[in-house]
Amino acid sequence: MKLSIDFRPMLLDRIKGYTSQTLSRDLMAGLIVGIVALPMAIAFAIASGVSPEVGLITAVIGGFLVAALGGSSVQIGGPTGAFIIIVLGIIGEYGMSGLLLATLMAGILLVLMGVLGLGSLIKFIPYPIILGFTAGIAVTIFTTQVNDLFGLGLTALPKEFIPKWGVLLSSLGKTHWLTLAIGVGSVIIIQLTPKVTKVIPGSLVAIILMTLLGYGLKTWGGITELTTIGDRYQISTSLPSFVTPELSWEAIQRLISPAFTIALLGAIESLLSASVADGVIGERHRSNTELIAQGVANIVVPFVGGIPVTGAIARTMTNINNGGRTPVAGMVHAVVLLLIFLFLMPLTAYIPMACLAGVLVVISYNMSGWRSVRAALKGPRSDAAVLATTFLLTVLFDLTIAIELGLLLSMLLFMRRMVESTKILVSRKELALHAHGDDGHHGAQEVLTLPDGVEVYEIDGPFFFGIANRFEEIVSATGDRPKVRILRMRFVPFMDSTAVRNLHILIETSRAQGVQLVLSGVNPRVRETLIATDIVDLIGEHYICSDIHLALEAAVSYITSKEG
Repeated sequence: MKLSIDFRPMLLDRIKGYTSQTLSRDLMAGLIVGIVALPMAIAFAIASGVSPEVGLITAVIGGFLVAALGGSSVQIGGPTGAFIIIVLGIIGEYGMSGLLLATLMAGILLVLMGVLGLGSLIKFIPYPIILGFTAGIAVTIFTTQVNDLFGLGLTALPKEFIPKWGVLLSSLGKTHWLTLAIGVGSVIIIQLTPKVTKVIPGSLVAIILMTLLGYGLKTWGGITELTTIGDRYQISTSLPSFVTPELSWEAIQRLISPAFTIALLGAIESLLSASVADGVIGERHRSNTELIAQGVANIVVPFVGGIPVTGAIARTMTNINNGGRTPVAGMVHAVVLLLIFLFLMPLTAYIPMACLAGVLVVISYNMSGWRSVRAALKGPRSDAAVLATTFLLTVLFDLTIAIELGLLLSMLLFMRRMVESTKILVSRKELALHAHGDDGHHGAQEVLTLPDGVEVYEIDGPFFFGIANRFEEIVSATGDRPKVRILRMRFVPFMDSTAVRNLHILIETSRAQGVQLVLSGVNPRVRETLIATDIVDLIGEHYICSDIHLALEAAVSYITSKEG
């Protein structure tokens, strides 16, 4: 069978009929998004444990590839806050070489997802899981910034959440009040800027003002305790050299779980961003193309020492709000960041760490989605349980465990709902028919009198392993054995392998007891399953009927033949 790959970059379609007016809008949007992305790329890089230029290079290369190859006209790619915690964890355990290999593996997984057409399936990740791990990431990001925000100067914080907070709270007496003032002032500026202008991002205003203030205090005020980026990192303006991730089978085995988490998180965030953008611009993105583009970006960035890339909702919305409508805007944003990297990078050395902490505190607050979390906790208890479990696992353990166990819990709760919603009805003397279904008639409801020795079992819902075992228990619990069991399947959309096996056993057991099984209301999809698994040959074509009237005729015919 030939594999058809769903890959067609949106750029190929949007470039047709491209006008100078569209170009001017894209140039302006790209310029503004590039300015907005600057503080975020630096903040996310430092919070992830890498240098500022790594964040910028990731935004340049990743952002350009996502725009040029992606399935959305307005998607902006780059490093995001969602990856901070997992990147920190990978670097802490496996080093920078481990991160590069995990990112490369995640890129390959994303490409495979797109090639196999899994773009639409990612959308079925339960919303409580997304809310839970996003809120958990927000709390964890805030926790990582408390040290810099308060100027505590701690160098050896525990990795675990509760012990870390124990150390932070016990060290609050060491707060450097000027550092805290700069951090809190940054938060206030970021919050107030949109009330003055929506063109210039508040984070950029805060960084410029606080950097000037910090520079003045250190140069003329004699304040040396104020920590800046330059105090921690050696800023470089040279283009990155080619890096080869260390490949070994042992490393691949160790990193497959973190790589899967990066890939799944990147897929969810990028497709969620593209879906939000669709609703604003009235477009429909190509999910599989988007996954392949995200994969290519994550395959390339490790070779220049970059960190994971995904679609960024905030930057994508900034692009839309400033007139960007084609992938050219995203490509321009990458070029703007490259120019800043080449000519203005040395100035980042003067940015106070407390200012970046303030930027990340605002980002973590916006990520938390506390209003959505509060609303979800008032919903069904099963959804609230999934949300709370995912949140706690993200905060107390790590994102990999949170996503895996969150998905497992969601599937178990979903199956329980399916079992509870699927009904198994037993009729012995009379059978009520409905105007819809497999009764073969479309008039008023009627009640059929069942012949002696005939029982009717009706399954209302999917016939899968949970229902299969329950159905077997109900049949086994019946008292006197009938001569014919009719299994109504008019509302059974599909059967899984466990249901087929149980049905196979039921046919053989019934035959050994002298009971004939008749199937009624079998739809074409279920019939294909019965043919493929040899159930039709076992029970006989005559005993697989399209409606209940034919099934009863087959039952009476069987009883008559036996009595004769």
